[in-house]
Amino acid sequence: QVQLVESGGGLVQPGGSLRLSCAASGSISGATIMRWYHQVPGKQREVVASITFSGTIDYTDSVKGRFTISRDNAQNTVYLQMNSLKPEDTGVYSCYVQILFTGYWGQGTQVTVSS
Repeated sequence: QVQLVESGGGLVQPGGSLRLSCAASGSISGATIMRWYHQVPGKQREVVASITFSGTIDYTDSVKGRFTISRDNAQNTVYLQMNSLKPEDTGVYSCYVQILFTGYWGQGTQVTVSS
């Protein structure tokens, strides 16, 4: 069983930056895919960034050029660097890690972009 704990959320002004972390209680070196999701009230959760075991990275169009996903297998952590934040980036960000055929979710961290 792997537990995921996100951190790094908070209140930031438009144009600011945040770095989210998702720390796993166990090894993620065998994770086939890791994703960051974004959710706002009343809307479906959507993938904003993903990174595969082989290092293939993908972003949703709205964050390309602004967000960067990375993983540190030694620290069992996946990161989301968020730059040039916009009010529409506000919401709960959750990480997802798939190891073999099992998916694990974190509890989420709130990001609020507001002046």
